[in-house]
Amino acid sequence: MSNLTVSRHFVEAALMGAERAGFNTRDMLQEAGIAPDLLKIEKARVNSDQFSRLMQVLWTCMDDEFMGLGPRQCRAGTFATMCALVIDCPTLEAVYRQAFQFSRLFEPMVSMELRVKDDAAQLVTAIEGDISDPQYFMRESLLVIWHRLGSWLIGQPVELMKAEFDYPCPAHGDEYRHIFHCPLAFDSSRTALTFDKRFLSAPVIRDRSEMHQFLKTSPADLLSRPDESNTFTGRIRTLIGRDFSRPLPDFEWIASALHTSPQTLRRRLKQENTSFQEIKDLLRRDMAIYYLGRQDLPINDIASKVGFTEPSTFHRAFKKWTGVTPGAYRGGERQATGGE
Repeated sequence: MSNLTVSRHFVEAALMGAERAGFNTRDMLQEAGIAPDLLKIEKARVNSDQFSRLMQVLWTCMDDEFMGLGPRQCRAGTFATMCALVIDCPTLEAVYRQAFQFSRLFEPMVSMELRVKDDAAQLVTAIEGDISDPQYFMRESLLVIWHRLGSWLIGQPVELMKAEFDYPCPAHGDEYRHIFHCPLAFDSSRTALTFDKRFLSAPVIRDRSEMHQFLKTSPADLLSRPDESNTFTGRIRTLIGRDFSRPLPDFEWIASALHTSPQTLRRRLKQENTSFQEIKDLLRRDMAIYYLGRQDLPINDIASKVGFTEPSTFHRAFKKWTGVTPGAYRGGERQATGGE
């Protein structure tokens, strides 16, 4: 099971094109294991498995990897064809250049262009034609997929120095902190990701059989499951683990386990737009949401599983995270699991 969750906002944004095209989005949600009633809860979240399934349902039903948000249809299988083309590239730079050339074969073009200046490399969004993307989901997906595909191919996360967007900070802008783990700039002249150009010379380490496995769940998994193994946030999540019934390690212990000083770790977490307290809170929230999906588990048991000695404290914290009580949240989820 995955202990990561995705905001309800992204679920609704992903469905916008399908809705506009007249598809039955309630059926799509249920096929992905998401209860439509859950989306009535403003701060609801789904787990990353459900979100991955929803992406696959959308691409298959619509036969469009742009999900009705782009300037044209992008037939299912286009991403897989691009991957088959770039797997033989020697380096990350060659991957991004080849992928751009592939994208240019389609008109109007939707792509990311690699630009290099001094020590910095940039992936800049290149979209021709009119798009119907009021929630920015297609543009966000483009950035995330190209970044995470590159990271996967070279076997290490490409650390971002900056993410910039040519639109104002959206209402869900706070989610960007946990997607990009780097300084963010809105109302910029471009939509782009900046990283150290040393990553461009990293060799592609994946082979065709690994690519075949990878494509069974991609690019859906790239959107819902960030590889955080190279971020301090991800490493701390791993060190804390999933067993909240025992005392959690303190910040000093975490810092020494990561071979750094508490001051340096605090500074690095600030650069990643988070804090130790927030990492613990979000882990607890994600685990609570996961356990609430298991209808057999009493809510008081879930409270102790996620580290609360008093059920009332858990109820208060959960309401702060999601805007509703654990019972109301479970009620919203019930429909997808066949309960009444």
